[in-house]
Amino acid sequence: MKIRAATCIACTFAALALAADPKATPEEARKFVNDAEQKLLLLGVDAARADWIKSTYITDDTEAVAAKLDEKAIAATVTYAKQATRFDGLKLDAETARKLKLLKLSLTIATPADPKESEELTRIVSGMEGTYGKGKYCPSGPASCKDLEELSKVLAESRDPKILREAWIGWHAIAKPIRQDFVRYVALANKGARQLGFKDNGAMWRSKYDMAPDDFSRELDRLWEQVKPLYLSLHAYVRSRLHEKYGDAVPAGGAIPADLLGNMWAQDWDNIYPLIAPANADPGYDLTALLQKHNMDWKQMVKYGEGFFTSLGFAPLPETFWERSLFLKPKDRDVVCHASAWDIDTLNDVRLKMCIEITGEDFLTVHHELGHNFYQRAYSKLPPSFRDSANDGFHEAVGDTIALSITPEYLVRIGLLDRAPDTSKDIGLLLHKALEKIAFLPFGLVIDQWRWKVFSGEIPPEKYNQTWWQLRQKYQGIAPPDPEGAPRTEADFDPAAKYHVAANVPYMRYFLADILQFQFHRALSQAAGCTGPLNRCSIYGNKEAGAKLNAMLEMGQSRPWQDALEKIAGTRQMDATAIRDYFAPLQKWLDEQNKGKPVGW
Repeated sequence: MKIRAATCIACTFAALALAADPKATPEEARKFVNDAEQKLLLLGVDAARADWIKSTYITDDTEAVAAKLDEKAIAATVTYAKQATRFDGLKLDAETARKLKLLKLSLTIATPADPKESEELTRIVSGMEGTYGKGKYCPSGPASCKDLEELSKVLAESRDPKILREAWIGWHAIAKPIRQDFVRYVALANKGARQLGFKDNGAMWRSKYDMAPDDFSRELDRLWEQVKPLYLSLHAYVRSRLHEKYGDAVPAGGAIPADLLGNMWAQDWDNIYPLIAPANADPGYDLTALLQKHNMDWKQMVKYGEGFFTSLGFAPLPETFWERSLFLKPKDRDVVCHASAWDIDTLNDVRLKMCIEITGEDFLTVHHELGHNFYQRAYSKLPPSFRDSANDGFHEAVGDTIALSITPEYLVRIGLLDRAPDTSKDIGLLLHKALEKIAFLPFGLVIDQWRWKVFSGEIPPEKYNQTWWQLRQKYQGIAPPDPEGAPRTEADFDPAAKYHVAANVPYMRYFLADILQFQFHRALSQAAGCTGPLNRCSIYGNKEAGAKLNAMLEMGQSRPWQDALEKIAGTRQMDATAIRDYFAPLQKWLDEQNKGKPVGW
């Protein structure tokens, strides 16, 4: 994930309550926005440095310092956003008009005008993230404590339902203390958003996609309907195989318990591949085993990621990246291990923060996070207002696009695999990939669907957990663990067991990224001249594909995302048919396996 929230593009901002100044001039508007972006840049760099320290040295003091500087940067942005309305209605040059629009909609949270409430909100957000980062499950005293990394390993590797349930319940308990602060956070965030003229904080988030908020919601529905049949087929197949493994603990025709899918949030299911893969669908290799066989260390992992981008024609990462990044979990302090990419000064001080383990999953994650860093460097020459991705889904999609090129042929080229398995093995490869990508899609919708309803008041605090699980069942076909072992009540706060909820990070970008990465991959594979199956195409080493990718990256957010999409894909509409193309052989195979079995829940 890209930790520094993307300042995305938006639609109309006419809802702002402040009236335009009839005496304002275009020249004043240009000077105002240019001055604002320089001052906000300085404040943002200070806040980014403090946030880095807070995330890599978690203490009460670092949280307090980061909260103070975040508050200062946010408050200045809110002030400038309100002042910018004096230029509404003026006939401006395109660059100035776009900068003003981005300024008005650059926040993921708008602090209230009252200084005490502003300070309170930033302190709450910082504290919620800190609580998450320090979270541990200690079943029998301090010596027994397990953090998220350790508990996630249990979810990934254990096949004992009792052990899985205990690990799941143990982690989700860390979110309970966040609940009270979250209620206050919602109230204050909504107050700040309404002072900027929005209906609520969720409406502010939905206004950042170069289209009307309602049109954006409809676009999400359209994209989900394009891929829903594939998800339903995957869900039915997985449920059937888990029913064989766990018996009635997994109903033959209902929702799947969340603790049995190999991931703490059941957001991807690739860790249970060995449980559900048919005997004749062995992918032919195991990436984790390959890395360990070659005695891979963390630096080599990152070097491979960097090497992919340099093979496309991008410049190597700066030396400061290697000096200032966090690559391993320290033994002497708490850190936020959640992988993230940072652009501290929006110029050249890019960093990776990650507790790397030698696994196939982390190998892919390294490529994903470096996608952010190379995107950041590509647009670093633009004016500060434009130094971000076309929309926040683009930022998440770039690294994953590269990860789709980590094919058997690529692994052969870099010496990790002796020979690529025959294409007859592709069902195994595609099934494994679908457990990561297709399984994620409805989860990518649920996080913000829930928060938007919370911000609007449709979900009141007394129904936070109940509606969370209603939405997860509706979209994912997922249920909480066996009620006999862990009945979920409003004493729990399961949404905040996910980092992005605790840390005020909008999540719809990940759903968009899951769609866009396949659209990007199809376009770049065509540019690279790949004529084989889409899932076997790799753009590694192809300068033409690299040039096409860079042409989009270097646009930053200087133009609407539709322009950027057209630059790379030749179309102005997001299109999930690339996913169906990529997984077409798997869809056919799944439907054959599901004959005579229930589909849906």
